Amino acid sequence: MNLPSLAERRGLLPIALAVVCALPLLLAAPASAHHLMDLTGLKPGPLTGVLSGLAHPILGPDHLLFLLAIGLVGIVHPFRWVLALLGCGLVGNALGLALPGLSWVEPLVALSVALTGLVLARRLPPAVLAPAFLLHGYALSGAVIGWEPAPIGFYLAGLLVSQSLLLLVALTAVRRWRQNASSGALSLTAGLLMGIGLAFTWSALVA
Repeated sequence: MNLPSLAERRGLLPIALAVVCALPLLLAAPASAHHLMDLTGLKPGPLTGVLSGLAHPILGPDHLLFLLAIGLVGIVHPFRWVLALLGCGLVGNALGLALPGLSWVEPLVALSVALTGLVLARRLPPAVLAPAFLLHGYALSGAVIGWEPAPIGFYLAGLLVSQSLLLLVALTAVRRWRQNASSGALSLTAGLLMGIGLAFTWSALVA
């Protein structure tokens, strides 16, 4: 029995990562409110605002997978892109607070996971992630509609820190795995992301 070489095992790491992410994610509805305040029943305030902002991208499966998958698309200038993507997220937050309630945003947010697969497969340019991140920012701001300004500010600060840390992980560890992956492993990972993203989108449309 021939054991896989070290290079082949490294090439399978992106697939293993995607599968580990996918198993719990497929059990959850991406369009539902994965919000710390909903889970705990706490009242909005500075501390709960920060904690909610830190937790929201992690509790939302489509948000979490989108952020982690960004590390797989081979961004040429990661830290420059981090700043640009985070800026798009802040713009999306502002739009979400100013013009809340757009019903078509959640399906598009879910579809953004599939977009990362298309970018990984080189069917779309990495630039499409910028408007996708804006949509995520818009959706994440919907959780604090009706709050007082101070808790909203603390929530947005926690959100910025959480997304920054997740992107930092994605653009370092995950990206290193991508560099060692074979073309077949990348293709399979891209297909898995597209499949999960389309499943999320269908769930958001029929919810």
